[in-house]
Amino acid sequence: MSSIKAWIESFRLRTLPLALACTGMGSILAAGFRLFNLKVFILTSATAILLQILSNLANDYGDTIHGADNEERVGPQRALQSGRITMPAMRNAIIICATLALFCGCWLLHEATKGLGIYVFISFLALGLLSIAAAIRYTVGKNPYGYAGLGDVSVFFFFGIVGVAGTFYLHVHSLPASVLLPAAALGFLSAGVLNINNMRDVVNDAASGKRTLVVRIGIDQAKRHHLLLIVSAVLCMVTFTLMHYSSIWHWSFLIAVPLLFIQVKNIIKEESSGMDKYLKQLSLTTLLMVICVAVSIVFYSYV
Repeated sequence: MSSIKAWIESFRLRTLPLALACTGMGSILAAGFRLFNLKVFILTSATAILLQILSNLANDYGDTIHGADNEERVGPQRALQSGRITMPAMRNAIIICATLALFCGCWLLHEATKGLGIYVFISFLALGLLSIAAAIRYTVGKNPYGYAGLGDVSVFFFFGIVGVAGTFYLHVHSLPASVLLPAAALGFLSAGVLNINNMRDVVNDAASGKRTLVVRIGIDQAKRHHLLLIVSAVLCMVTFTLMHYSSIWHWSFLIAVPLLFIQVKNIIKEESSGMDKYLKQLSLTTLLMVICVAVSIVFYSYV
């Protein structure tokens, strides 16, 4: 029987701050526009966490089937790979997690789309189903898109545009174009986390046929790509702040920026085998940036 510790390891708790950062940013921005719904905040956060866990479980399952998770990989040993969790148990966990994410998402839409019409509900339901499918199909199935180097685009879209802008809309029931800037910022930072993961695994991924973006462009170009992602995220936040600036508090997010560039400096000098520690660092720094934005909203809203 699988141990609780093995399941907790498979949930990959260190990735959850990133999920919370995305929906948290959308909710905090809504509060900055003086429209905030506590139920929406709780339910979007719960749905995002379930989707992240689903993605992690499905990733373990798919990589084990395709041979990417083996004794040669650099990162933490997976519970499924080591036999501490069986394949049938993991399949059942994926089904349960997907069902819970769907239930939580439908509850969220029931609460958040009242009075908006059936087309809004259906549109968000379709996005929710697409999110579940994307979480599973990253490494599972005959032609998983993660093995074709498309994971970075998916992460940018779902963790950035959908996670932030979608959450904002469910609070406010409208979407100013400027909100797409912090949404893009979170998308770039989330893609950065995936890029670090793929830089860590580049040797094993290449050997097992997993053609991630890092495998395709090489580790040196991937480091330059990482710098571009971080710079793009910061520029998006700076531009958004300039558009809505009315208090010095709105620049609070800059507290996290030096940490981002210190990480970039270290990553550029690091070998692929030493990348693992930066995964947690970037996830937590992204969450710190969101917390700084929240603090600024406490003292001064955007409108």
